[in-house]
Amino acid sequence: MAMDSRALADSLVYPYLNHAASMYEERYATATDIDNGMRFGCGLPVGPLALIEQIGAEQVRDALAATYAESGDPLHQPRPVFDTLGEAQSDEAGTDEAATPRTIETVGVVGSGTMATGIVEVFAKAGYPVTYVARTQDKVDGVYAAIEKSLAKAVSRGKMEQGDADAVLGRLTGATEREALGDVDLVVEAIAEDLEIKTELYKDLDRICKPGAILATTTSSLSITDLGRVTSRPQDVVGMHFFNPAPIMKLVEVIHTEDTGADVLATVMDLCASVGKVAVRCGDRSGFIVNALLFPYLNDAIKAHEAGLGTIDEIDEAIKEHYSYPMGPFALLDVVGLDVSLAIQEELKAEFGHEGFTPAPTLVELVEAGKLGRKTGEGFRTY
Repeated sequence: MAMDSRALADSLVYPYLNHAASMYEERYATATDIDNGMRFGCGLPVGPLALIEQIGAEQVRDALAATYAESGDPLHQPRPVFDTLGEAQSDEAGTDEAATPRTIETVGVVGSGTMATGIVEVFAKAGYPVTYVARTQDKVDGVYAAIEKSLAKAVSRGKMEQGDADAVLGRLTGATEREALGDVDLVVEAIAEDLEIKTELYKDLDRICKPGAILATTTSSLSITDLGRVTSRPQDVVGMHFFNPAPIMKLVEVIHTEDTGADVLATVMDLCASVGKVAVRCGDRSGFIVNALLFPYLNDAIKAHEAGLGTIDEIDEAIKEHYSYPMGPFALLDVVGLDVSLAIQEELKAEFGHEGFTPAPTLVELVEAGKLGRKTGEGFRTY
């Protein structure tokens, strides 16, 4: 039976707020970082913890308790932290003020896809000489051409002077051999999400890069701890999870492992600020902040539709109307790609083991049918 619009929106947003409260309660990330993650990573008007304050912690807690009584799903059980959320929050998660950042003058990037190209552009625009490595000369040339095109567009729109665009291109050095990274102060890798391929790269970077060089990964799903431990310098390994498209999206999730040095963390946080990004800190586990909060909510929206609580259009409209999200869950799923959404949801289920994280059957069926969203012309909607 269809729900009224307000109740429908609340039924999807409140479990997400509970999940964010749980993240904060576990000290996985600070309230500020959780809120900034969702604002700058998803374009939401307000972060989840600030939203709980706006609605009232008691109201959210009581609504969740009623849902939990009905569903029995532990994900709906209100977190104990709701009882203290109205009080002044101390945003502790160790800020390492004492750690002295390392000096970063040159940056290396490994990869030639959209993400890697975007990261090269971000650093070069911010004034850093960038050495980027791709597998073939064609791919090296492709990165340069893509950045040249992006800068030309900025010049034609009056957002950049031609001289500045030329200066950015002058900071780029392309190479097909990883040895070219021997002198850089920090390397960001953005290659295939494949543990074997990344492991081989990290062993190589460990051999090639100078002592003290920081090795950063853009992985969104693999264990950064495991990557660090195949090197002789796990203290120098850190996650820098950029969002696509990197030149436009403001957020970078900075992921520390138990091995990551405090000075490395301080360096990367400073570096993000210097290139105009909002950095949020969190630990090394699947989904980090943004994906861990976003995808269960998207999955819940599919399950609500399957249960007949609303049509795809009704659910999307309810979320936009009552919470001012830039797009509803089904529109977002089709933009992200249903195959990507399913893979992330499966990772979260494997990491956390919650039955409630089991991918919705419709999502699985659409992926199996090759209907992956906008990129294939059909997903939850037809394009």
